[in-house]
Amino acid sequence: MESYKITGRAGEGAHGCVYKGLDKRSDKIVALKKISINTELGIPKNTVREMCALRALKAKNIVKLFEITSMGSSVVFIMEFLPCSLQEILKTTKLSVPQTKSYSKMILNGVDFMHSNHIMHRDIKPANLLISPKKILKIADFGLARIYNQQEPLRQYSHQVATRWYRAPELLYGSRTYTPSVDVWSVGCIIAEMINTTPLFPGETDIEQLAIVLSTLGTPTKESWPDLPQLPDYNKISFISSPGKPWKRIIPGADSSTLDLLKKIIIYDGRRRPTAKQCLSHQFFRDNPRPAKLKDMPDPKEHAEEVVSFSDFDEIIKEINKI
Repeated sequence: MESYKITGRAGEGAHGCVYKGLDKRSDKIVALKKISINTELGIPKNTVREMCALRALKAKNIVKLFEITSMGSSVVFIMEFLPCSLQEILKTTKLSVPQTKSYSKMILNGVDFMHSNHIMHRDIKPANLLISPKKILKIADFGLARIYNQQEPLRQYSHQVATRWYRAPELLYGSRTYTPSVDVWSVGCIIAEMINTTPLFPGETDIEQLAIVLSTLGTPTKESWPDLPQLPDYNKISFISSPGKPWKRIIPGADSSTLDLLKKIIIYDGRRRPTAKQCLSHQFFRDNPRPAKLKDMPDPKEHAEEVVSFSDFDEIIKEINKI
């Protein structure tokens, strides 16, 4: 840590605190994600997964890891500093159609790169989509990432993943043999949210979440979801039968190509969802208006949450010792 100076506290993630810092060797601003380690239990699995994923994934739309170091009994990830997230932008900005398409393309490019390297993110949400000073969207927070092997389709994973509003229906029904299509479902929900300016399925509990999905898309049938009866939590709770809502009512501001893309992504059967690569070739990105250029995207500096600055070294140590 001798090479870095901590200049402020940028935020707090699910698995550690994030600080803004300075690389004294290059004067480059960096982010330092500090994760406390229980020396008796060793490094948490989530930390190991994030470490491995970030080392393996080097791409334009994935947050960049510079190095991993230590601070006392903590592991510190040194990463590029990204001033705000898509979540912060959506709080104050109504995106234009070209801006929505540009962000959608960047998300899908990142997801496609992950999946082509056999990694599922399992927590795609606006808060984990960070925006660089050059206005490039990058996927971050790989604490729930897992390697997916197509040669082991029956391999079991935890269903307690993904933030509730962006959690695929197979996860809500307790599936443990899902595929990377759970990430694609999350992307579909985010595209809809960028258009509607509100979350598509904002459930307060897992049961309410499932009820909102079912009432919106309609009660699943054998044709729309053949594997549903085999899922662990099927029939544990019954819901009122629903015919679903017309897509024009679900996303009233969307044109025909947008609705066509979302109707393909936001479906019950994960095996029928398009891959991220297939989504990128959809008419949605070719129709006018085309995706916005970076110069026309929102400025992240205008939406960044304030960084709490530390005035001197003593304050920094006090702040770190609280964790």
